[in-house]
Amino acid sequence: MARNQEKAQSMLYRFREAQASSLGLTPKPTRRPRLASSVTSLKECEKWRGEVIREISRKVAKIQDFGLTDFEVRDLNDEINKLLREKVHWEKQILALGGANYMRAVPSMLGGDAGIGGRGYKYFGRAKDLPGVKEMFNKTREQEEMEQSWKSDKWQRFRNLPPAYFGDEDEDDTGLLQEEVRREEEEWTQRYLQIIQGLQQDRRDDEQMDSNIEGSNGGIEVPAIPRPTPRPFREEMQALASGFHPTTSQDDSTSVEADSASAAKRQKGSDGAPLPATSASPQVAYSIFAPEDLAHPTLPDRTAVERMILNAKKRQLRQEYIGSS
Repeated sequence: MARNQEKAQSMLYRFREAQASSLGLTPKPTRRPRLASSVTSLKECEKWRGEVIREISRKVAKIQDFGLTDFEVRDLNDEINKLLREKVHWEKQILALGGANYMRAVPSMLGGDAGIGGRGYKYFGRAKDLPGVKEMFNKTREQEEMEQSWKSDKWQRFRNLPPAYFGDEDEDDTGLLQEEVRREEEEWTQRYLQIIQGLQQDRRDDEQMDSNIEGSNGGIEVPAIPRPTPRPFREEMQALASGFHPTTSQDDSTSVEADSASAAKRQKGSDGAPLPATSASPQVAYSIFAPEDLAHPTLPDRTAVERMILNAKKRQLRQEYIGSS
């Protein structure tokens, strides 16, 4: 009796196969789509996911072969990780189409070899014994303590840093301030001369000014920069703070003392006796608004409101009967 392979090579079998292919009765083999999101059929998504799982199982069984070289093992391990990511894409598409949730905590489909690793990459079979992989996952206790101590030292090194580390005291450096002033004056002089010489060149084309000689401004007097004399930031803040001297009148001081005395009467010490009154300094709040800005708006009185209503009635009647506003 002929075997199946011999039957497939017979003339009649090949004729029937060619005839079915020409009539469109034989389904054409289709490749797996590259994007899982392009498939909108739940049945096809289930089919492609099953195909990916079978391919992963074959490659995981193949990576156990001791006859493979290290390069072949690395390539197989990369292909397995790529297929695992593709399987996740198909599972997400199945869930989006209303199918089963395969991403829940279920037993591993790979059996005992679930792989080791993290951050989206795992090592299977002989890939676990590759140079550098075993040392990466089998750290000793001393190495872990050294790593933790290094992280702690790095964190302690950047604690309680002075303001100078972040550049907050650069404004108090007089040398840096003088250098900035010198550079600003040079740029101010250069730009001023360019503007004046350009204007003079437009007015008098026949005159040429020699401004390339060092130390010569072509007879042009350059004014100083219109600004106050730069001072260190700390001196500026001290001058600004010294400019505020809150003063209180006699009536205000009397009311403040009365309030402090009444507050002291309400407060009692540990022995039950009232605390002595202390002269508290008034709390003064500074604002950027003027007193006129904070004043209440003036409201119209009864006479002004009646006048406004009367004018509105007159304007309405004039518009209705005369036609002019």
